[in-house]
Amino acid sequence: MNKNIPKTENLYTKSKPIDKLNTIDAIQLFIYEQKKAALAIKGCLLEIEAAIDMIYKHLILNRKGKLIYVGAGTSGRIGVQDGVELFPTFNWPKNRLDYIIAGGDNAILDAIENAEDNTLTASKMVKEKKINFQDVVIGLAASGNTPFTCEVMRKAKENKALTISISNNPNGKILEFGKVKIVLDTAEEIIAGSTRLKAGTAQKICLNIISSMIMVKMGRVKNGFMSSMVPTNKKLRQRKLYIESKNNQN
Repeated sequence: MNKNIPKTENLYTKSKPIDKLNTIDAIQLFIYEQKKAALAIKGCLLEIEAAIDMIYKHLILNRKGKLIYVGAGTSGRIGVQDGVELFPTFNWPKNRLDYIIAGGDNAILDAIENAEDNTLTASKMVKEKKINFQDVVIGLAASGNTPFTCEVMRKAKENKALTISISNNPNGKILEFGKVKIVLDTAEEIIAGSTRLKAGTAQKICLNIISSMIMVKMGRVKNGFMSSMVPTNKKLRQRKLYIESKNNQN
């Protein structure tokens, strides 16, 4: 095992290689490893709690502050996936939500060559977004060392934003730039280096918890219901009516 290589890049040796297994055994291995991704969250409960409390207080205190997700590749897309749900689910204002993704918006659907190494663009995007002390910046990197993401986080910290660093590598450089440092130690993938697997699953669960609990603290959940949801279609309008009727009974 090379100590200079992030744990997420190491070869999985706890079973035969995935391509040497029959389909049923491979599926069972996937399930087993995905469970381990969820359990990785338990190792950083206090850090996640700290992130939730700090972000909540920061956004309440700074009424114009934005919640900004930062990442490259899979991590960037996971950040987008979490953020875009905050308006319909909790009516979190769209003007208080933003993203910085290596390669820009096109990278959501396509892999953009060399984007994650472009620190000049990272610095430029921080300036364009006018990130400042009012904002909260959540940076995600499976390796913890993505140059683009690390540079955004470095500049955001320099600009006095509240920074939350999430890394699947305990030695990730991104952790240097986080007011709160969250290590989701998912180790090696059953397909070496494919961090859309365990690492990505753990990142999504972590963001689910953080963003949902922030909204709970803000009073946008009542009696377990999405009391502030935005009904944008027939199904959701019916759900909204149901939620209102249930909450009126309590």
